[in-house]
Amino acid sequence: MKIFCDDVLENLPMPTPELSLINNAKLKALAQPVQVIAVTGGKGGVGKTSVSVNLATALAARKRVVLLDGDLGLANADVFLGLSPRYTLAHVISGERTLDEVLIEAPQGFQVVPAASGAADLACMGAAEHLGLVRAFSSLAAQVEVLIIDTAAGIAHAVLQFAQAAQQVLVVICDEPASLTDGYALIKVLSRNHGVGRFRVLANRVRSPGAGRELFERFERVTTRFLDVVLEFAGEIPDDEYVQRSVREQRPVCDAYPASSAARAFKKLAEAADTWPVPPGPRGNIEFFVERLVQRGPAKLAVVP
Repeated sequence: MKIFCDDVLENLPMPTPELSLINNAKLKALAQPVQVIAVTGGKGGVGKTSVSVNLATALAARKRVVLLDGDLGLANADVFLGLSPRYTLAHVISGERTLDEVLIEAPQGFQVVPAASGAADLACMGAAEHLGLVRAFSSLAAQVEVLIIDTAAGIAHAVLQFAQAAQQVLVVICDEPASLTDGYALIKVLSRNHGVGRFRVLANRVRSPGAGRELFERFERVTTRFLDVVLEFAGEIPDDEYVQRSVREQRPVCDAYPASSAARAFKKLAEAADTWPVPPGPRGNIEFFVERLVQRGPAKLAVVP
């Protein structure tokens, strides 16, 4: 953040009272807290992208929202939304494009940072690329209140990077053995090797009202028995045929079928997310998020029983 501000100030003309007010307003905007939510889950197919785009859609009614497609290998948020990006996060990292040039406006009222599909892991970036990414997101801070990251599946290094850098980690599970075991593995690695001690858990595709709470309680009993973590129930999304229909139409269900049970559940999730605390000070700044995202260090693996 200091480097970014120094660059800005060096290019300013001699200060005047009016210029000082404008500059202070810009710096205040850059420093405003930004809610960073990583939507993740150990297993592919649990509905992370659906959750991400619908949460972004519902929050966009009251917040300035940016959705970052964090799947660096197989980008799909743009496909889910029917968008055709010309540039991706890879162009920002390389310095070829600014973040503003990469951002795509979704019809639902939020912006999308398309993933660098097929690009190398963030851990492979050099120092110059790290600095470029920090600067790019520093400029974004003035125009975003919520940053939602749709991570890839599993416990790949990029997934762990995004999750450990975010303020809120939303783990999506469904009532399948593989979803629960892989979700446990993800939480174990993040808690033991990356210092993440609090998680919000969303039960997706539940078949009856209240089944999501029961699934969460089963998952919590096993997880907290072996791990020193705090799990919070984020809610449940019903197994709704309108979700699959909206996927085929390449539109979020909140937009395509706002009266459906799934859309109502996503709106309830957004209302809850709007109350999740944003830590004050540097921890709440988007620069802090990006600096944690690109910080170097060997990947730590864990053997999950």
